[in-house]
Amino acid sequence: MKKAVIVFSGGIDSVCAVSYLKSKYELYCITFSYGQKANSEIAAAKAFAKKLGLKQHKIIDIGFMKNLYGNSNVLTSSKRKIPSKFDYSIVVPIRNAVFLSIASAWAFTLNASLVVYGAHTGDKHYPDCRPNFAKKLESAFNQGEIDGIKSKLRKNIEIWSPYRAGLAKSDLLKAGMKVLGSSIFKTWSCYSNKKYHCGVCESCNNRKIAFAKAGITDKTKYLN
Repeated sequence: MKKAVIVFSGGIDSVCAVSYLKSKYELYCITFSYGQKANSEIAAAKAFAKKLGLKQHKIIDIGFMKNLYGNSNVLTSSKRKIPSKFDYSIVVPIRNAVFLSIASAWAFTLNASLVVYGAHTGDKHYPDCRPNFAKKLESAFNQGEIDGIKSKLRKNIEIWSPYRAGLAKSDLLKAGMKVLGSSIFKTWSCYSNKKYHCGVCESCNNRKIAFAKAGITDKTKYLN
């Protein structure tokens, strides 16, 4: 079976992307601790890695990024308030490029052919979620290993996302429900770090909308 390396946050998008690909690939998942407020997602990633029977799951500490990011975004800054709808303050500078660089390095060493992150069609506000970005990064990474690829020491990688396949968050939810059932409500989407989802941040609101569009009753515990 072909191998895939997946950036795995413990949120709906990455967990459902794993569910979507599970029957076709041997899955290796990588979770990043980058100084995010919402470190509850790491606990969720651990739990779902076991539930989904991943081949390997690595948690990588890149907390030094918090210092580099400073107050540039609300997800790592303790001084900035998280908005309830999209604002560019939510965008962590080329976060997906950082994640995908490390994931792709692992993929080349594993001879995996696919590198995955959970960007979907609803992520159009985020430049590093768009298919054009993924295609260019894919091309650059393969160029960086071109001699190894030509000599067959490395495999050419594809950077895949639900967005590149035209899938919405609600589509991912349907795929996830088939594999995970009600445990899907234990995924973590919230940008804050409370016992339950806050229910008011942009990510919680997107979660609620996606469940409604998918026709699935949302049993997530929200504070609001």
